[in-house]
Amino acid sequence: MGEMVSWTVADAVDYKGFPADRSKTGGWVPAALSLGIEICERLSTMGIAVNLVTYLGGTMHLPSATSANIVTDFMGTSFLLCLLGGFLADSFLGRYRTIAIFATVQTFGTGLLAISTKQPQLRPPPCQATDITKCQHASGIQMGVLYISLYLIALGTGGLKSSVSGFGTDQFDEKDEKEKTQMAYFFSRFFFVISTGTLMAVTVLVYIQDEVGRSWGYGICSICMFTAILIFLSGTRRYRYKKCSGSPIVHICQVVVAARKKRKVELPSSTASLYEDYPEESRIQHTYQFRCLDKASVVTNTDYSEDGAFVSNPWTLCPVTRVEEVKMVIRLLPIWATTILFWSTYAQMITFSVEQATTMQRSIGNFKIPAASLTVFFVAAILITLGAYDRLIIPLLKKRKGKPGFSNLQLIAIGLFLSALGMASASVVEVKRLAVAKANGTTGTTLPISVFYLIPQFFLVGSGEGFMYTGQLDFFITQSPKGMKTMSTGLFLTTLSLGFFFSSLLVSIVKAATGSNGKHGWVGENINKGRLDCFYGLLAALSFINFGLFLLCASWYKRKKAKQVPEMEIIVKGSSVEEKL
Repeated sequence: MGEMVSWTVADAVDYKGFPADRSKTGGWVPAALSLGIEICERLSTMGIAVNLVTYLGGTMHLPSATSANIVTDFMGTSFLLCLLGGFLADSFLGRYRTIAIFATVQTFGTGLLAISTKQPQLRPPPCQATDITKCQHASGIQMGVLYISLYLIALGTGGLKSSVSGFGTDQFDEKDEKEKTQMAYFFSRFFFVISTGTLMAVTVLVYIQDEVGRSWGYGICSICMFTAILIFLSGTRRYRYKKCSGSPIVHICQVVVAARKKRKVELPSSTASLYEDYPEESRIQHTYQFRCLDKASVVTNTDYSEDGAFVSNPWTLCPVTRVEEVKMVIRLLPIWATTILFWSTYAQMITFSVEQATTMQRSIGNFKIPAASLTVFFVAAILITLGAYDRLIIPLLKKRKGKPGFSNLQLIAIGLFLSALGMASASVVEVKRLAVAKANGTTGTTLPISVFYLIPQFFLVGSGEGFMYTGQLDFFITQSPKGMKTMSTGLFLTTLSLGFFFSSLLVSIVKAATGSNGKHGWVGENINKGRLDCFYGLLAALSFINFGLFLLCASWYKRKKAKQVPEMEIIVKGSSVEEKL
């Protein structure tokens, strides 16, 4: 029997539902098979997003602000749907089926987008006018087909993105030291792999879209995703699978509902009267913060049936550990809220900054750089930042202070500060670009100013993302309850979603506030006639204010480490409940 235990993983099963054999399942190779899906997802999503604004303006003849909002809404929806994917994976489908199903949905979405950009009847007639307002805008049907394509891709992205990292870590056993080391390696290389997919998107794929054809570029995305699905499915026999344990969202709702139902119940003077049914080694120590939630753990007469038997209904009575898990999530919210604005500044790099690039001199000899490929500096900044941090900063801090690098909150703070500097730099550069536009006429297609003036803003915000992404991912995974891995990933990804949506909202507000009474406003039909420098300046000011708020929230936040609670301190299910009452 001892030999059987040593060769199986206790909390995982194989594809037949039997306990997973350690020697035949899991490990680095099966985990790596899931990375193919992540690379192709990033290739498709970013390859479409960074160059979509030029398609909407140049081919569909939409105004600048409208194009930017369509892109940010598309990206925001993609990340928001991660909550749906996480819920389905935890409650019904499991991560394996969720990845397979939603990767297929994304494949159909990119295929439909390739078809919509190929068919002439699905886009307005070409227009040679330099002023976009004189061109025929895309019709409702044409935009409808485009929206269906984009939001199928968004659905696919949201469904699989929340499960890929979790499924990859499912292939390792944290109780085995060798596999635990392999899992750490998997985590440290995960973001690097994502950035590699982004790099391919903003260079090779964007070039194909601009020089060969949009339909070819999007068709390649569809083919790559289909190939990645086949590779992913090929590992079916070698994967380890975790059983669905219920959605953390449902668990949170149960605590809130139970606490509300018992809102008039008085809290006991001692925590020993609170209900607990978790094993002693898994319990979380009771805290006195957010005490209104403790009422969910108070045992009352309603928790007994008519014959006097104890009945544990999770919607009326929750164990202390589950209540403490909800408290842990609530403590994360101030940090969560102050990281949203970063992704609003990030959104400008794939919308207005790309539009800026389309108006600037982009030629190097006989080669003309695609406007969207300027984001290569953005991705390069991420890779350089991560490399320098891994090879220079971490060893230096470890040698001088004995610390293995910056803490996750320090990484987030650095990312927020760099993004604020990036927006300030973007505002200064835009002042110069608008001066050139005014001197040469605002209707010209290419201004005599080098596109490389945009490098500082791409590099600063890109470096900021390198710190921000790794800091957020580490913070939400390590500081969330152990049983809420998908929930913590979902919390992280919702900051991206809300950041993109806030960008759309801010653009709409600024357009309405500054473009009234016939004025063009800061953002509008043509960025050469607007005041994008003022918009960037507004974002820079908001970013610095948000940075200050983050520092306040970070100083307030105190990590709560889970501690074992002596068995006699908390009332447990069964005879102990009856004895205490």
